[in-house]
Amino acid sequence: MMNLTKGRYVVRMAQGAADLEAAQVLRGLAFGMGGSDRDPYDALCDHVLIEDRRTGALACCFRFLPLSHGSEIGQSYSSQYYELRGLEAFEGKMLELGRFCMHPAYSDPDILRVAWGAMTSYVDEQGVELLFGCASFVGTDTAEYHDAFAMLHERHLAPKRWLPRVKAPDVFRFAKRLRGKPDVRKAMTRMPPLLRTYLMMGGWVSDHAVVDSQMNTLHVFTGVEIARIPPARKRLLRAVAG
Repeated sequence: MMNLTKGRYVVRMAQGAADLEAAQVLRGLAFGMGGSDRDPYDALCDHVLIEDRRTGALACCFRFLPLSHGSEIGQSYSSQYYELRGLEAFEGKMLELGRFCMHPAYSDPDILRVAWGAMTSYVDEQGVELLFGCASFVGTDTAEYHDAFAMLHERHLAPKRWLPRVKAPDVFRFAKRLRGKPDVRKAMTRMPPLLRTYLMMGGWVSDHAVVDSQMNTLHVFTGVEIARIPPARKRLLRAVAG
């Protein structure tokens, strides 16, 4: 069972209804939903809490949905929005990362480092071969993220055999609509921190973004094949997890 302490933060798995409710309340606050955020997937997932040791406050939370192999991809949260038939052929264990959020009062970059250390520990313990999820941009104005999407198109599209297809009714097909070189500096400043980390690990994305008006986000399907993470990056992640 995960129990990781780094600096002022402690990471642990949620235990019982009170912990789950605390995560749902934080999600509702972070996503601006005016109440707690909950869905049927909560009952299927392992929930991770990152707490401030000085105050006991919940600073960050996220959830894991483990899948034994690709044939179970249809059980994932992401499959509501993306046609993932190509990934049914993936033979190894898979792990969906979802509902990642931080308390608005916290902006410490160490939280994201600790979170990835926790993910690394879980992935290693469970023998996961593919980590995936939906990486979200705040808001639904695609023009605001022109360079970020252009860079995703140019450098980070999924391998053809795994490429998610369109399923959601409202999407932005950036791989078809955007041409020309991105401004890399602008792209990186507009890229969500979680997605930046995925990409540094060799992650890939769908060729379109889902426009989610209910959550007020644009999100792309993102995958990381564990075997393809650069060795130096693996060492850094395991040092945090250690």
